[in-house]
Amino acid sequence: MELLSKIELWVIKNLNNLGIDEQYSSYCYIAIAFLVILSIGWIANLVVKKFIVEILRSVAKRTNTKLGEYLLQESFFLRLSHLAPAFVISTLSEFVFQNYPVFNGFIAVLVNLYLVVITLWVIDALVDTLYKLYEESSLSTKLPLKGICQAVKIVVNVTGIIFILSILLDKSPLYFFSGLGALTAVLLLVFKDVILGLVAGIQLTANNMVRKGDWVEMPKYGANGDVIDVALTTIKIQNWDKTITTIPAHALVSDAFKNWRGMSESGGRRIKRSIYLDLSSVCFLKESEVLELERIELLKDYLSGKRSDIGEEGLDFEEHGLAAPLLNGRNLTNSGTFRAYCIEYLRAHPSIHQKGMTFLIRQLAPTEKGLPIEIYVFVNDVRWIEYEAIQSDIFDHLIAALPVFNLRAFQLPSDASFAHFSQSLG
Repeated sequence: MELLSKIELWVIKNLNNLGIDEQYSSYCYIAIAFLVILSIGWIANLVVKKFIVEILRSVAKRTNTKLGEYLLQESFFLRLSHLAPAFVISTLSEFVFQNYPVFNGFIAVLVNLYLVVITLWVIDALVDTLYKLYEESSLSTKLPLKGICQAVKIVVNVTGIIFILSILLDKSPLYFFSGLGALTAVLLLVFKDVILGLVAGIQLTANNMVRKGDWVEMPKYGANGDVIDVALTTIKIQNWDKTITTIPAHALVSDAFKNWRGMSESGGRRIKRSIYLDLSSVCFLKESEVLELERIELLKDYLSGKRSDIGEEGLDFEEHGLAAPLLNGRNLTNSGTFRAYCIEYLRAHPSIHQKGMTFLIRQLAPTEKGLPIEIYVFVNDVRWIEYEAIQSDIFDHLIAALPVFNLRAFQLPSDASFAHFSQSLG
């Protein structure tokens, strides 16, 4: 203490000898002392960065852990080193400027503001580090926390702003926290969309409604593709044409959307498609046709069972012709036999789920387009390209098999069909 007083008197005396008025020499001493303290703080910052931070970096690299790697990526140690000059300046100022309480108080305010800003900076790096660490875990695919982390950052920064105001206005932080209640109505009005987004983002995360990697379809916003980012107030979707659609988070809570995650997790992707048969090609099967179809391995058991059920007379089409006795009994039709073939073919298909999922081949009501035979089954490969290939192969085979049953697929006549008809008439 005595040493500092002697130094102060010596500096002021020399300033007076230089012709500086005694009143202004005190101000000059304050400026010189403050610059010296700032220089010492800067040196302290360099020392901490050069030695302590480098030691921590080397330790983090040697441990070879994800935590150390992410702390380095987010410059956590570098940001932490900025606390050193604040403590140096604060400590030295209390001793050097003890005879200048006004200036000492001014420096204390600046140091406290600096500490709040650096603390917010450090917490931001820590939150980002913990989030990256969480993203490496398997739990992150089921429960995305990006929105929650953003909410935490907002709360921390708002708290930091309140502390900054309390320092500048020399008020207790509780004074500002108590005043937030009165501002609630104004905040709700001004930041309505932001607040809706915040609440919706937390709901989406907490209820696991959508997460990164989900296939989401929302026609209202023209979105149909994979979710690439789940933020607190927005959801980014990359459509199949590689365009990006950004949707407000509250829209996913208030509006309807389709999430295909259930399909992906179930391991089965639905085929729901019909083959339309030309009604004029549907007929009873003759005995000779039945014998020909019995050569198909997949239909042997079916036709053998039908022979037992309806008897041989029901198959003797050539003998009965179209007489009434034929219609009085049970008979085989080519459409029914084709439907049975579809069932057996898909039962034997290695890419179709046989148990645990719907397996249905049914005849729907006839329409102006013909008689629909609907295939309603699930493929055991949910990948889009593979699924489409399997579906195409199945229908290629079934459509190509129609002539074997003397059936024709219905299609609307084209210009070529009319031209062929005109030539046949001419």
